[in-house]
Amino acid sequence: MGSVAVGRSVTMAGVFRVPDALWERIGPLIPAPAKVHRFGGGARRVPDRVVFDGIFFVLRTGCQWRALNATGICSSSTAHRRFQEWRQAGLFDALWAAALADYDAGVGLDWSFMSIDGSLGKARWEAVLRARTRPTAQSLALNAAS
Repeated sequence: MGSVAVGRSVTMAGVFRVPDALWERIGPLIPAPAKVHRFGGGARRVPDRVVFDGIFFVLRTGCQWRALNATGICSSSTAHRRFQEWRQAGLFDALWAAALADYDAGVGLDWSFMSIDGSLGKARWEAVLRARTRPTAQSLALNAAS
């Protein structure tokens, strides 16, 4: 990955930038903007590449969306809004399908062996607490005090 150097430091925009070769594959899958102001005007749209870099940063680091503001990549509200638009448009499903197709073409997927892991019900943690709850009625059994 290339990095954007500012003086002697490297910015977050450079460290987490999607490589050009990958962007050439992703760019055509991004849907056209759904909302255009009917009279024109408004703020200029932040380029999709920049916003995708911001989304990639959030997904890669696990940080909160608001933390994106401090990185200088793009604003958190723009990245989150575009993430929601692209999710609803099915972009990330298309990326997943394209990645599987590329892997299948290059290495090959072996669908004969699959494993699914999951849980069908929630764990009943209160059952353990009930087992340890002391009875409130007087016990008829002898104890050390009797």
